[in-house]
Amino acid sequence: MHEELRAALAGLLDGLPPKQAAQAVDRLIANYRGRTPTDAPVLRDRADVAAYAAYRMPATFEAVRAALTAFAVRVPDWSPATHVDIGGGTGAATWATAATWQGHHSTVLDWAQPALDLGAELADGILPGTDWQRRTLGEGLTLPAGTDLVTVSYVLGELRPEDRRAVVAAAATATAVVLVEPGTPDGYLRIREARTQLVEAGLRVVAPCPHSGSCPIVPGQDWCHFAARVNRSSLHRQVKGGSLPYEDEKFSYVAATTLDAAPAAARIVRKPQLRKGQVLLDLCTTADGLERTTVSKRHGAAYKAARDAAWGDDWA
Repeated sequence: MHEELRAALAGLLDGLPPKQAAQAVDRLIANYRGRTPTDAPVLRDRADVAAYAAYRMPATFEAVRAALTAFAVRVPDWSPATHVDIGGGTGAATWATAATWQGHHSTVLDWAQPALDLGAELADGILPGTDWQRRTLGEGLTLPAGTDLVTVSYVLGELRPEDRRAVVAAAATATAVVLVEPGTPDGYLRIREARTQLVEAGLRVVAPCPHSGSCPIVPGQDWCHFAARVNRSSLHRQVKGGSLPYEDEKFSYVAATTLDAAPAAARIVRKPQLRKGQVLLDLCTTADGLERTTVSKRHGAAYKAARDAAWGDDWA
């Protein structure tokens, strides 16, 4: 799906003055970092939406796909028939869902009509069975009965606290919920708050946490986040002003469900550190919370697995 998305994004900024695109990107960066909760859409016009799609869609796609993949591993025999992308904007999470499962119907809900219009344009002929609906994100938001999967990505930081709670409450009525926020301390705190709300609503957490109990991280001292590699196209480099052919998108997430599914025994929560003859793994575990374990050559197969392990992987 990332190649199809890249092709759909190609030429998106043609005809848009570079200064206008740059100004839109600068304002979107401030909102993306969650500094300006609002009761109005962040994406206001075609210039905003085009800049957002070029600037954020590739990274959002990879982060959400990573979170969905971690969830899918825990429910290998399940796939959604219906998917609702709350605050989906131009549909990056809907593209990521299509990269994870097939044969489902997606509905993108957003309060910015320009974003929905461009999202439908980008997805035309590629994501069949997708509806794009304008909806207020906040009090009164409801989902169709029997919704299988809900995604909410990079949205909670744009909302006032009461609207944030209303969105999470609506999402909690689905069979499965995957929430993604920027991998910043503030983004993690929003995920942590939403995680508590999902558990209180009766869902069980299956990723990234190995349990549904209290998070062992002390707020203000650390935060839980992961990274997804994003290959930059020439358009992406043009908009973001970078020279490297890739970047690492940092994100925080939670996946919860009413399905009969269990989380992994442990999750690797930092990049593994390779040493001569050993690998150091920072883990979040069911029994002991956060711990560091050393896997050496004498552990045989486990050592090989540790050398191949990546930040964010399950660990048995």
